[in-house]
Amino acid sequence: MPRRHLNLRTAGTARIDSELAELRARMEIPDRWAPEVLAEVERAVRAPRLPDEDATALPLFTVDPPDSRDLDQAMHLERRGTGFRVHYAIADVGAFVRPGGAIDAEARRRVETLYFPDLRVPLHPPQLSEGAASLLPGQDAPALLWQLDLDADGALVCADLRRALVRSRRRLDYAGVQQAIDSGTADEALALLGVIGPLREEREQDRGGISLPIPEQEIEPVDGGYALNYRAPRPADGWNAQISLLTGMAAAEMMLDGRVGLLRTLPAAPQSAHDRLHLTAAALGVDWPAGLLYPQLIRSLNPELPAHAAFLNECTGLLRGAAYTAFDGSAPPEPAHAAVAAPYAHCTAPLRRLADRFAGEVCVALAAGEAVPDWVRAALPEIPRLMETGDRRAHEVERACVDLVEAELLRGREGEVFDGVVVDVDERKHLTGTVQLRDPAVRARLSDDRPGAVALPLGTPLRVRLTTADPATRTLRFAPA
Repeated sequence: MPRRHLNLRTAGTARIDSELAELRARMEIPDRWAPEVLAEVERAVRAPRLPDEDATALPLFTVDPPDSRDLDQAMHLERRGTGFRVHYAIADVGAFVRPGGAIDAEARRRVETLYFPDLRVPLHPPQLSEGAASLLPGQDAPALLWQLDLDADGALVCADLRRALVRSRRRLDYAGVQQAIDSGTADEALALLGVIGPLREEREQDRGGISLPIPEQEIEPVDGGYALNYRAPRPADGWNAQISLLTGMAAAEMMLDGRVGLLRTLPAAPQSAHDRLHLTAAALGVDWPAGLLYPQLIRSLNPELPAHAAFLNECTGLLRGAAYTAFDGSAPPEPAHAAVAAPYAHCTAPLRRLADRFAGEVCVALAAGEAVPDWVRAALPEIPRLMETGDRRAHEVERACVDLVEAELLRGREGEVFDGVVVDVDERKHLTGTVQLRDPAVRARLSDDRPGAVALPLGTPLRVRLTTADPATRTLRFAPA
C-alpha cells in the first residue's frame, strides 16, 4: 500500500520534534548499531567484492528527494533505432553484506527503513546506505546494471542484467528534473525521461494498471500551531516511478521464466471495496460518471484539491492484501499484482528494503545462466514472513506519525465543526466508525453517543464536531455535530 509522505518543516525546536522523539522511544525504534555490525561495515567498506566489468563510462544520473543520500537507483536513457535503451543501475548491497554475517542478521531484524516526518531509521548503517553502497555522484560503486530495450511505443523488447562498477555523474531532484524538461533545457538523456515515462504510462493504462498519485503532506508551524499543506506529485515523479516499475516487471518475468524467485503480489479488490469507494466519491463531491473505469477516474483527479486528496487516501484500501510470494521449482498460481496489472517484483531499493537484495541476487544469477546461490534459495521461504513483519511495523510507524501530526494540527480547535464523510462503520458497534474530513484531509475516529442515535451513515456527508485532539496520546475524536 502506498505510504503517506509526511514532511516536517520546522526550525528544529518545535514542540512536535520532541513528541516524535518520545514516539520513537515508546515504539522501541532502534537508535544505534551493535559494535559487531559497525566493525563488519568498516571491513566491508574497505574491501567490497567488486565486479569484473567496468561501466563507469556510462553517464548515469539519479533522481531523488533533495535531502536523500541513500541512492538506490541511477539511470541513463538513450535512443535505440526507433526505440529506446534504459540502463538502470541498482546499488549492489550484496557486494558489502556477507551472508549470515552481522550486517545480514541486523538487516533481517530491521527489514526496512522506517520513515518519520523528521528523520529516517535506516535498514543498513549510514556508512553503507548513505556512503560506500550509495550511488552518489562521482563515486565508483558496485551495482546490478539492468539493460532494458524498448520499442517505439515503450514496450519491453528484452532485458539483461549483470554486475558492474558504475559512477553516477549527476544527482538530480524531482523539481529540477521537471523544470529542465518543461523549459527544454534538459540534455537528451534527461529529456528522454519525459518521453519514455509517458509511453510507459500509456502501456500501464493499456494493461489496466494504476499508480496512485498520493499527495505529499507538509506540516509547517503557523502562529503557535501547525498547518497542513499538500504537494501533488509532479509528472516527473510518475515518470521516474515508471522506470522502477518497468524494472520490477522485467525482474518478475525473469524469475518466473527461471521458476525461482520472490514476487510482490496483490489480489484484485472485492466488489464491496469498489462499491464503498463509489459512496465515498459521491459524499466527497468527486465526480465519478457511470461507466468510467476506476483507473480512468484516478487519472482525472487533482491531488492538490483536499476532497481529491481525501479520496485518493481512501483508494489505498483497494491495495490491502499485498504480499511477498516466494517460489522455487514452479511458478505460483496467482503471480500478478492487481495494481500493476502484471507480475511484479520489488528489486530496485535494496538499501531500504530487505527483499530487494534477494530478488536482485536471483535475477543476476538467472541472467548469467548460473545457479541461484544456495544461501539465497535457503532464505527465500523466510523472506515473506520477515517482510510481512517489517511492513506491519512500517505501517504502525506511519499510522502513529499521521495520528500525532493530525492531533497536533487540530490541537486547540476542540468544538469546531467540519464537513466530512463517513468512510467506515464498525460492524459490531454501528455508532462508531471513521470520518474523512473535506479540509484538512484528516481521517479520524467518529462516535455518536447521543440518545436514540442510529447507525452511522456510511458514505454519507456529515457535519462533525472535534471533541478531542491530544498529541500526547495521538488521539483525534469527532462526534456528529
